[in-house]
Amino acid sequence: MDLSIMIPELLSALPLTLAITFTAMIAGFLLALVTTTFRVRRIPVVSQFADFYVSYARSVPVVLQLFVAFYGLPLVVALLDVEDFVSPNVAAMVGLSLYHGGYLSEVLRPAYLAVERGQHDAADSLGYSFLQKLVRVVGPQAVHIALPGYGNAIIYLIHNVALVMYIGAADVMATAHLVMERDYNQYQFETYLVLAVIYSLLCLVAWSIVRFFEKRNARFAPNTARAKATVMPSV
Repeated sequence: MDLSIMIPELLSALPLTLAITFTAMIAGFLLALVTTTFRVRRIPVVSQFADFYVSYARSVPVVLQLFVAFYGLPLVVALLDVEDFVSPNVAAMVGLSLYHGGYLSEVLRPAYLAVERGQHDAADSLGYSFLQKLVRVVGPQAVHIALPGYGNAIIYLIHNVALVMYIGAADVMATAHLVMERDYNQYQFETYLVLAVIYSLLCLVAWSIVRFFEKRNARFAPNTARAKATVMPSV
């Protein structure tokens, strides 16, 4: 196989893979912030719904969540009586955003709770609102604790983007399968090896960025042994 032909074909699908990844990363992070806020504040009914959402995101296989989004979104669109805008790419972004938001909530919530109780009490004694306490006192410390787990969540997200081919999104993995079928599956090893390099590089870039912010944020490291513990999400 001529790698000079195959590699550009795979890279041509990389923008879509990155678009799905970044959309799910941003939307999932915002979902995780909202969900975590509801879970730590223990608002009746809303907090229970947030717990259920996190349980769904962590318990249901990601490929099944993608199928739920792919087949469920058109039903929601029809129910709302709006123009159908659902495509495999949109369904992939929605499904992975929901997965990432629920998974990431289990990184942010323990990080928030790991901050020393005295820090919360000090902020409360100064009359800070919940938002002020989060931004000025607890948030920076919680971010430092959450960063390693957040890095893992990003890497898992990059891995799971490869599953969007099952709902018809033409990402790098789907393009690789098309290339192999065109060549009668003669060069499977070479194709998968190139894929492994591409995904490894994506994960390496993500890990390097998180590692940079982890070092930069080291001055916010809490002083207690309990808060210094790395918060890792349950699989």
